[in-house]
Amino acid sequence: MQKYTKMTKSEEILSKILNDLRVELSDEFDKNFERKAFFDKKWKERQRDGNGSLLLVTGKLRRSVKSQVKGNSIVFSSSEPYASIHNFGGTITVTEKMKKYFWAKYYELVGKIEYTKKGSVKHSARNSQISDLAMWYKNMALMKVGSKIHIPQRQFIGDHPQVDKLVKNVIDDNINEELEVYIKSLLQPNRKRK
Repeated sequence: MQKYTKMTKSEEILSKILNDLRVELSDEFDKNFERKAFFDKKWKERQRDGNGSLLLVTGKLRRSVKSQVKGNSIVFSSSEPYASIHNFGGTITVTEKMKKYFWAKYYELVGKIEYTKKGSVKHSARNSQISDLAMWYKNMALMKVGSKIHIPQRQFIGDHPQVDKLVKNVIDDNINEELEVYIKSLLQPNRKRK
């Protein structure tokens, strides 16, 4: 049988602040994907075509970011193994498995190229885009095992002056709300109990 203990008023306030912060920070970190930036610091454009953001291709990373209150902390996590390399940047080493993946993506894209009835490649923006991407995958597949690939930082979670400002606002709002309730209770006349 679990034993439940009543929270003190200060523990209740702290719990409310942490939960409010978790919600507000989760929302702001999610907006970084829309901004394609870490608040005001723009992410580096994709190398292969310069359009859009690498972190928004499938939205899988964005949906994987979770948060929870643990003790007196808020913990953010992702189930995606590549989340950390994008958030902090870094270098990865080309493996045989990666080369196989790049070849598979290359052949998948080449299979999507459209042809005319006479059998020649259609001259279309779509085919041009597919060809460019296919060549990027081919170039990646041709890299030697052990080669290094630099992944630029595309931070979406972490410390920032905007985070500090948000934390201050949430704390101030909660304390002011509690203070207002307390002052109102002091100003109410005592009522006789029956």
